[in-house]
Amino acid sequence: MVTIRPELPDDAAAIHQLHKGAFAGDAEAQLVNALRAAGRLYLSLVADQDEEIVGHVAFSPVRLEGAAAVTGGVGLAPLAVAAAVRRQGIGAQLVREGLADCVRAGYGFVVVLGSPAYYGRFGFAPASRWGLADEYQGGAAFQALELRPGAIPAGARLVRYAPEFAPFAP
Repeated sequence: MVTIRPELPDDAAAIHQLHKGAFAGDAEAQLVNALRAAGRLYLSLVADQDEEIVGHVAFSPVRLEGAAAVTGGVGLAPLAVAAAVRRQGIGAQLVREGLADCVRAGYGFVVVLGSPAYYGRFGFAPASRWGLADEYQGGAAFQALELRPGAIPAGARLVRYAPEFAPFAP
């Protein structure tokens, strides 16, 4: 049985190890640590199975730049699931619960840089639909989801992630 719950202070080391094991290298693990240290890990959920952390999703602040800076949005990144339990729906559970928590917290929109086939099933669409572009030139992989109608204002805007992402950018 998998339980999705908020990260607890004692989970940090396990989350770090999970990301190191899920990705080539430790950039994502370091990113989560940096966001946590800066107070920009707005939402951090874990998948707990038999008292072991087998999944994690993080949400951090983003800002839209244009005629006027717009806040109220978050970026979903990173998402990790332990290799031994992949393809069991744990990542989807984390994303769904995370999005529900974002709605409850009053965030207006979420952006993600990831697989359109995967994130499309949660309602994400090409961010270009709203005239959005990301600072990492993600192209079709850069997607957005309005949690509240009209939360993304009309007009081209550049999405800026939290500054902790910069050292890990491609």
